[in-house]
Amino acid sequence: MPATPTLIVIPARAGSSRLPRKPLRLIAGRTLLHRTIAMARAATAGLPHAQLLVATDDDEIAAHARAAGCDAAMTESAIATGSGRALAAALQRGNPPRFVVNLQGDSPFQPQGALSAVIAALEAGAEVATPVIALDWPALDALREHKTRSPFSGTTCARAPDGRALWFSKTIIPAIRGEDALRQKGKLSPVWRHVGLYGYTLDALTRFEATPPTALENLEGLEQLRLLELGIPVMTVPVAPSRFDSSGIDTEADIARVEALIDLHGDPTP
Repeated sequence: MPATPTLIVIPARAGSSRLPRKPLRLIAGRTLLHRTIAMARAATAGLPHAQLLVATDDDEIAAHARAAGCDAAMTESAIATGSGRALAAALQRGNPPRFVVNLQGDSPFQPQGALSAVIAALEAGAEVATPVIALDWPALDALREHKTRSPFSGTTCARAPDGRALWFSKTIIPAIRGEDALRQKGKLSPVWRHVGLYGYTLDALTRFEATPPTALENLEGLEQLRLLELGIPVMTVPVAPSRFDSSGIDTEADIARVEALIDLHGDPTP
């Protein structure tokens, strides 16, 4: 059996303190997991060498994935992170993949093109790739206002001219001198918002998972900082913003918010 060039893994853990059995929760009549599977299929329709897999620790969730026609792999409940579950699922395969994409199971409304852009960056030579969105000034103002209520919700990225990530933070980076003048020059701010989708070479993901969390990673609550501290370059790929907030579904309030957006804009899930 030939190796799979790209394995897209949707980690779908049963346990969630804020939203129990989250992958099976309904959003406007369709489960969170089925929505994520449908989004991934639509995003990879033109990528014949990409395979989709749900990695879970729960028999009911695995059966639910298979009912949608998606393969499922059982992984240990003790695995604490989506990246760890993605690696465990990849290593179960007789011929491990060249690339592994960790597609978070609670983020079914990724920006259009994000998944294919990450895979393209890996195929072009990136060890790790992840999407970012350029914030216009109204979006930056909205993020600042949001952080007055939820300071650890929403991640920004400072990036080099070639796209390499220099840093990620739960604070808004960079600080902006002369902001009034910059607002007069153009519609886009210098701030990039990070989208929680990661693609790795199998080697980079293995090195990442073999290293304990670092002090800065723990302070920010951002595991991608471990990659930067290990010296593994992270390539950021710009994508257009979604009509829907790209952050995950973690609470009942998040479900209500997304259902209101569906009522307003229509359902983006194929």
